[in-house]
Amino acid sequence: MSKYKVLLADDDEALRIILTESLLRSGYEVISLKNANELMEKVKSGIGDIVLTDVIMPDGDGIDLIQKIKKLRKDLPIIIMSARSNLLTAIRSNKEGAFDYLPKPFDINDLLDIFKRALYSNSKNLNKTDDIETDNPLSLIGKSKSMQDVFKTISKVVSNDLSILIIGESGTGKEVIAKTIHELSDRKNYPFIALNMAAIPKDLVESELFGHERGAFTGAINQQKGKFSQANDGTLFLDEIGDMPFSAQTRLLRVLQEKEFSPIGSKEVIKSNARIISASQNSLDDMVEKGVFRKDLFFRLNVIPISVPPLRSRKTDIPLLVNHFLEKIADEGLPKKFFSSKAIDLLNNYSWPGNIRELENLIKRLSILNFEQEISAEMVQNILLKNHDNINKLMKNNTLVDFLENKIKLLLNNSQSNYTQVGLYNLIVSEIEKPLIEICLKFTDGNQNKAAVLLGINRNTLRKKIKELKIEIHR
Repeated sequence: MSKYKVLLADDDEALRIILTESLLRSGYEVISLKNANELMEKVKSGIGDIVLTDVIMPDGDGIDLIQKIKKLRKDLPIIIMSARSNLLTAIRSNKEGAFDYLPKPFDINDLLDIFKRALYSNSKNLNKTDDIETDNPLSLIGKSKSMQDVFKTISKVVSNDLSILIIGESGTGKEVIAKTIHELSDRKNYPFIALNMAAIPKDLVESELFGHERGAFTGAINQQKGKFSQANDGTLFLDEIGDMPFSAQTRLLRVLQEKEFSPIGSKEVIKSNARIISASQNSLDDMVEKGVFRKDLFFRLNVIPISVPPLRSRKTDIPLLVNHFLEKIADEGLPKKFFSSKAIDLLNNYSWPGNIRELENLIKRLSILNFEQEISAEMVQNILLKNHDNINKLMKNNTLVDFLENKIKLLLNNSQSNYTQVGLYNLIVSEIEKPLIEICLKFTDGNQNKAAVLLGINRNTLRKKIKELKIEIHR
C-alpha cells in the first residue's frame, strides 16, 4: 500500500527537518517546501494527499492560500499551523475551509491524530462559513494549550446555533467567551442578553426569563417582557444555570424543545429564536446525579461543552494578560505602566483563586495607586499579602486539617453556596485534587513516575487524572 504524501510548507528550515523526521517515522512521505509558491506548484501538479502549512511565509499567507488550493483540489485537506496563537487565526483558518488549526509549538501526536481524521473523514468542509467577520477587537487572550483548545472550539461554533455549556471557575471569563461567540456569529447585530441565576430570587426566575402580565402575581404591577423576548434573534446567556429552580428547568426545557413560550399570566404563545449559551462554575454532571438538575435539560444545554481553565493552570498566559489589561487601562486615560520582570515572576507564582477577574482588579489597583511608571515586585507583593491576610491568619498555628475544617464550615454557612445541594464530598475532593497533582508535578519537574511515587498512586492512575483534569505539564 502506497504511503500518504504530506506537503509541508514552512520557511523555518529547522522545524521542517524535525517535522519531516517525525512524519517519516510515522509512515508518511514528506515533500518539504520553504514557501507559498513552492506549495502551490505541487498542488497544481496534483502531488500530495494532505497539506500542512504555516501562516506567515516570505511570499504569502498560508490562510490566504486555502481558497486557491480548494479551487484546484477541493478535497485536499489543509492543516494550518501558526506561532500566532490567537482566536482570530483559528477563526480565519476555519472560515476559509482548513480541516484543522494547530498553534505552535504542538505535540506531534496531536498532529498525527489530525492527519488520521483528515485522511479518513468523509466530511472535509463541515465548518466552512462565508459571513464571519474577523476584524473585531476580542478580549480572549492566551497561547497556552488549554486556551488554544477553547479557541478551536469557538471557531467551530460561531457559524451555527447549537447550544453551548461553558464550565469554569468564577472569574475565568465565561461571559467574555459567550459574548465573543455572539459577536463572531451572524446574530451579532441582535441583542446579547445575560441573566445570572444566582443573582435573582428563585421565585422570580420564571418571570425574568419569560415575562409576565400585569397582576399575574403579587407585586406584578406592570407588564414585563422576559429575557427570551429581549434576546429574540440574538443570544441569551444563562449564567450559573445550576442555580435555576427545578420548576423553571422544566419550563426552559419545553422552550428549547418547542421554540415557543407564554409569559406568566398570559395565554399568548410567543415564538423564540434566541441562541442559548449557559454557564456554571459547578459540575452539572454531579447535580444530575444528585437529582437537583434535570438530565434531559443537561443534554439539551450541553450540545457543545467548553471547559475554561483556571488561571493557575495557564500561567504562561499571565504576561500576555498583564499587557492586555495595561493597554486597556491606558485606553481609558490612565498613564501607561509596565511591570518589572521580578513583579511578573511574583504574578506567575501566585495561585489566583479569583482567576482573571482578580488579576485585572489587581492591575487596575496598582495602576491607579502608584505614581511610578514601573510597577515593582514590592508593590505587587504588598497587594497580594493584603489580599490573603485573612487566609494567613486562619492558617497561622493551624494544621492542614484545621484549615480545611474552617474552610468547609465557611462553605456550609454561605447561604449562596451550592455545595450543600450538589454533594460536598465530590466537590471538595475535585477542588483539592488538581492543585495537589499540579504541585507534585512541579516539584518533580514534570516527571510523572516521581510524581506518582510522591503521591502514592499508580502511574496509570496519575496519567488518567492528568487527562481528566486537563493539567498542563511544564518541564
